Formats: sequence, C-alpha cells, structure tokens
Amino acid sequence: MMDRFLGKYSAYLYAILRIVAGLMFAMHGSQKLFGMPGHRPTVHLASLMGVAGVIELVGGLMIAVGLLASCAAFIASGEMAVAYFMSHFPRGFLPILNQGEPAVLYCFLFLYIAAQGSGVWSIDALRRRR
Repeated sequence: MMDRFLGKYSAYLYAILRIVAGLMFAMHGSQKLFGMPGHRPTVHLASLMGVAGVIELVGGLMIAVGLLASCAAFIASGEMAVAYFMSHFPRGFLPILNQGEPAVLYCFLFLYIAAQGSGVWSIDALRRRR
C-alpha cells in the first residue's frame, strides 16, 4: 500500500534526501573551515581536518545541487569511512558506543548516492536535457 502511495514520488523523495544530506554535510565543512554555523574553532587548511573540511564543504554542495554527485558522494563516503576508522573505531567496535553513528550513516548514505547518481532536480539532469 505505501509503495503505491509513495512509490510514484520516489524520484522526488530521493532528490530531497540528496539535497538535505548534501547541505548538512556542507555545514560540517563550513564549521571546520569558517567556524559557522555556530561559533566553532576553525582548523588549518593544510591539515587532515582541513582537507576533511574542504571535502565536506565542496562535496556536500556538489551533492546538494547534483553536480557530479556520484563522484562527490563516492569521495565523501570514503572520507566518512576514514573518519570512522581513525576517530571512532579505536574507542570500540560498535558505532552506538563509540559515537560513530553519524560517520557510518553518512558513509553508507553517500555510497548509495554514488551508486544512484544525481537524479531529478539536479544540475546533472539539466545538463542531460541539452
């Protein structure tokens, strides 16, 4: 029943998921690089966290607008896997116990977006129409 109701909107729901996830990820990068939103300390651009901030900001925006979203999401997925294994895994295996849930969720969400592509409501879709 829900498939009949929501199934016809799946392309648009996927686009909303891609846009929201990309914007949220970009905000992680803007916090690292610019200290906002909020008043966070910034990181040095030439550090591992600086590179992570650039991937998060630029990659998140690319995912959100659907510009080469598959490539950007694949890179973002890899960054989140590295973040999990470098920062969270040493504190224990289970993400629920080592505060790694967001990294794991972003990793697999972006892996899905990498496989699915930009979809509707994207710059890539506009470029394909031409």
